[in-house]
Amino acid sequence: MNYLGIDFGTSGARAIVINDQAEIVFQIRYPWENTKNWIDCWQKGLWSLLGGISQELRGKIGAIVINGTSSTILLTDANGQPIDDPLLYNDSRGSSVIQDLSKIAPPQHTVLSATSSLAKLLWMQKLPTFSQARYLLHQADWLSFLLHGQLGISDYHNALKLGYDVENLEYPKWLEKLQIPVNLPQVLIPGTPIQEIKPEIAVKYGLRRDCWVCAGTTDSIAAFLASGAKLPGEAVTSLGSTLVLKLLSHTRIENSQYGIYSHRLGDLWLTGGASNTGGAVLNNLFSHQELVELSQKIDLSKDNQLDYYPLLKPGERFPINDPLLSPKLEPRPDDNKEFLYGLLASMSRIEARGYELLQELGADKLTHVYTAGGGAGNYTWTAIRRKCLRVPVISSNQTEAAYGSALLGMRNVKR
Repeated sequence: MNYLGIDFGTSGARAIVINDQAEIVFQIRYPWENTKNWIDCWQKGLWSLLGGISQELRGKIGAIVINGTSSTILLTDANGQPIDDPLLYNDSRGSSVIQDLSKIAPPQHTVLSATSSLAKLLWMQKLPTFSQARYLLHQADWLSFLLHGQLGISDYHNALKLGYDVENLEYPKWLEKLQIPVNLPQVLIPGTPIQEIKPEIAVKYGLRRDCWVCAGTTDSIAAFLASGAKLPGEAVTSLGSTLVLKLLSHTRIENSQYGIYSHRLGDLWLTGGASNTGGAVLNNLFSHQELVELSQKIDLSKDNQLDYYPLLKPGERFPINDPLLSPKLEPRPDDNKEFLYGLLASMSRIEARGYELLQELGADKLTHVYTAGGGAGNYTWTAIRRKCLRVPVISSNQTEAAYGSALLGMRNVKR
């Protein structure tokens, strides 16, 4: 039996197929192209990835799990057709409703953030198209719906920033009082089999008729599952377009003041946050080749005194939660190598501050950091981070979120 995990990330989508021994037997990537129309882009990515898997492997897939970017949401009509553009994970237009929402939601709740799913939904109520809306779905929910056809189903990782109570596994009373005039999704445990794949899709792509489409998860949780981290005190930093920190802890921490929230992971809590700094800033300033060559020339025996806060545009989520925080990329030295050193060192300090903050608020003491995402392959950055974090920093067993999603499918549908 094979298991398919699909990761819808910030720069593209990736599919990974694993076997019963959790070994990767196939992987394929689809970079984003038409980002002016995300709905079209996601659909083309999904069908392209499915079609790119060999017929032999497709015929053995027993489960499919999709992960998406946290708090990327869209509204659909009664048939599941999107009524407007989705709002992406980093869209902060929800800042305009935070003051009113703070009168209803508990203090420091994770929804009290400009980028939370609930803040976005309340902002979307002002859209002229909102009267057509019947369902609120997350990115992973909607893409999974395209495969199984059951509208209005989510998982408790995606639903966390919508306000779902992941401790008691229910929508809280305060959320019900908002009387939001759309259907909020039914929330399942991530990986729960939802429905066998739609017959017409099974026929078109040569998939098994009894291939289960399962409840999904978020990209950062999938990356954590892929890493191999499993003990309290172990953490995963995802160095992708953004910087995402996850620390496994006995203690649940929620603090919207700092953009901190906790995902349920069995009997433990995966606490952390996501910064807007990361690879997207580096890729905006340097080509891939320049990043490789300049990183190799950095002299780590010398300290770098440049103090930046690298962002593409104003706005930060964690460890500072400020939708107006300005990027700081100056002074820029003439030497590009020193400029990159300053950027990497500054990002490493932001990461270290994030973990310090989690521990100050009650999380387990940091013991190891696994690294996922594209930045995991930059050994210079790893050395800088190790110096800042003062704990072992190692590459994840698997660095791709799609692998974590495939594992989730295998664990829930393995025959």
